[in-house]
Amino acid sequence: MRIPTFGAGTFRLQGQVVIDSVRNALELGYRAIDTAQIYGNEAEVGQAIAEAGVPRSDLFITTKIWVDNYADDKLIPSLQDSLDKLRVDAVDLTLIHWPAPGKGVSIEAAMSTLARARQQGLTHKIGVSNFNIANTKQAIGAVGQDAIATNQIELSPYLQNRKLVAYLQEQNIPVTSYMTLAYGKVLTDPVLGEIAGRHQATPAQVALAWALQLGYAVIPSSTQRENLAGNLKAQALRLSADDMARIAALERNGREVSPAGLAPDWD
Repeated sequence: MRIPTFGAGTFRLQGQVVIDSVRNALELGYRAIDTAQIYGNEAEVGQAIAEAGVPRSDLFITTKIWVDNYADDKLIPSLQDSLDKLRVDAVDLTLIHWPAPGKGVSIEAAMSTLARARQQGLTHKIGVSNFNIANTKQAIGAVGQDAIATNQIELSPYLQNRKLVAYLQEQNIPVTSYMTLAYGKVLTDPVLGEIAGRHQATPAQVALAWALQLGYAVIPSSTQRENLAGNLKAQALRLSADDMARIAALERNGREVSPAGLAPDWD
């Protein structure tokens, strides 16, 4: 199964909130769910998926290995623990969450162990998250370009990451955009608002449609059922070349996430 272009994220959602969000998403037609070990919600995501009754074969479940579990003797056991929490025999995609240069495990070593987890049937695909160009080259060196299913990176109209995106596209590595709405900051942008008005859409739909038209997968999250439903409509929104150019001009290097000790030197 190819990586779906539209999924539901679960970052920062906990307890009953994430259960409700995932349940609503699945009821509305989402079939891709994105979580991570560090989110502390894999068990709740697994509960929501189990209770939804959607056939496992219809779902695409992604999780991410946290930086404390990169060592050879920890990565696979931590992934097995994630599978137990998610109530599945395997996930569809597992990512190395951050390059984490200060953690003492090389990218090559972590990727090689992750590839072994795939060989063992614990995950169908593997990839990376928050990797810069140099990090991605290291990952390619370890497992090969074709093995990397995606690089999940922060991307929004305010952070367009053009250099990194161009490199990934040259390497035929799909891009997954997270934080596409920049913690909601783009929702009040006057340019997006004007474009949304002309299309009888919302600024969120415009931002998501922008990312989709650039070829990225998106994984927006929401605690509100109406927002989850509204986000889905971005798939049917077609922006004009002028719309895309105006959004391109919003670039301001507006990075929201860059934890010290985990993030790379950004391109």
